[in-house]
Amino acid sequence: MDPILEGKLLHTRRQFFGRSVMGLGTAALASLLNRDALAAALAGAGRKGVPGLPQLPHFAPKAKRVIYLFQNGAPSHVDLFDYKPMLREWHGRQIPDELTGGKRFSTMTGTQTARPVLGEITKFAQHGKSGAWVSSFLPKTAEIADDLCFVKSMYTEAVNHAPGITFFLTGSEMAGRPSLGAWLSYGLGSETEDLPAFVVMTSRDKEASCGQIFYDFYWGSGFLPTKYQGVAFRGSGDPVLYLSNPKGMSREVRRGLLDDLAHLNEIKREDFGDPEISTRIAQYEMAYRMQTSVPELTDLSKEPASVLDMYGPDVKRQGTYAYNCLMARRLAERGVRFIQVMHAGWDQHRNLNTQLKIQCEDTDAPSAALVRDLKQRGLLEDTLVIWGGEFGRTPFLQGKIEEVKQWGRDHHPYGFTLWMAGAGVKPGFSYGATDDFGFNAAENRVHVHDFQATVLHLLGINHERLTHKFQGRNFRLTDVHGHVVKPILA
Repeated sequence: MDPILEGKLLHTRRQFFGRSVMGLGTAALASLLNRDALAAALAGAGRKGVPGLPQLPHFAPKAKRVIYLFQNGAPSHVDLFDYKPMLREWHGRQIPDELTGGKRFSTMTGTQTARPVLGEITKFAQHGKSGAWVSSFLPKTAEIADDLCFVKSMYTEAVNHAPGITFFLTGSEMAGRPSLGAWLSYGLGSETEDLPAFVVMTSRDKEASCGQIFYDFYWGSGFLPTKYQGVAFRGSGDPVLYLSNPKGMSREVRRGLLDDLAHLNEIKREDFGDPEISTRIAQYEMAYRMQTSVPELTDLSKEPASVLDMYGPDVKRQGTYAYNCLMARRLAERGVRFIQVMHAGWDQHRNLNTQLKIQCEDTDAPSAALVRDLKQRGLLEDTLVIWGGEFGRTPFLQGKIEEVKQWGRDHHPYGFTLWMAGAGVKPGFSYGATDDFGFNAAENRVHVHDFQATVLHLLGINHERLTHKFQGRNFRLTDVHGHVVKPILA
């Protein structure tokens, strides 16, 4: 048989396309195989870690990193931050039809015709020099009111949890887009080589009152290479699986094994040009480095008792919100770019009178302690802390007014509150407002895409210019929307 013809027959379609794009991922691979030279070059330029896109940041950033305390399930803004005396005045009366007419709600109240106003179940008071209104359920948060920037006019488009969370974290209600942390890892790179640029930790309410699921796409990389996705730390045992060497394998043997494996993967990458092979090599290398960095990270023996006490009694119990908040501070000071702390359990449909207080007790002290801890270490100056959920809760009651033990509030996308603290935002400041019922964002409205544009701006990124081409078009976190909320910038 003709050897040339035989060669053509053996040249498969996969090999043809793979070799056509053989150059993809070469830079990433080179950065791994020559990490010592890279680190030296960066140190000589006054930088450390792994760089991102060469054109970023677009301008001088206020923040170097972000800690996002995402409260899954949606905290009730009208019970915690958005004091509305009108709710108490109208308690038990039908909410005005002009507010609810034509509005979408979840299936739990979508067909409910009686929608009595439910007054706040907490007591409100003003705190600090700023006079911020904060619920009695959040006493520690109230103490740091002058460090916080409250955005009280948030609104969104989603009425259910997974689409709402996905919208906040990826800019789309549909799964498949890169998450905020992935965009930042891709664009800005990492300040450290020993830990991932993007770390995720999850916790849930002790009573397991909420059946929400932590989907992987909440911290996924979407159409970006998977090396930019978040690394989820586990709530028990080793934070990341397979960091420990198998019995009988020394660190030196593992190093040799990884070198040989990298060589084999490089051959395969040259054959197929798949950038995900470079990601695989990167994951092996990061795991190797984390063998030494993670034990030091999780060793709390040198933390002062005064610091541990701030976070509360659960701080040493792995998998709790308090533990994760302390880990977030330790990750931040070690150069992790984006730390996503997610806590589920804020979904009080029929247990508002009992569960809301429990949720606040679990999260209030750790959230406030994190801000204080960062501040006393000088880290709050260049760390942006965000606290909030995917939407708010309805000012009207889900259920019947006479069934007090089963009072609850449904999902509410039309107006709610989140707070921010740290790098680049005005402390002791409240921006925007809802109407007298806490129903619609009425003054200085802030859409989810506006919020995302503002976060990127604080990190030195023009949200319209951080894009990635996929399926023939340029995508960005804010889609084709979003404006920077300049009045909240310090």
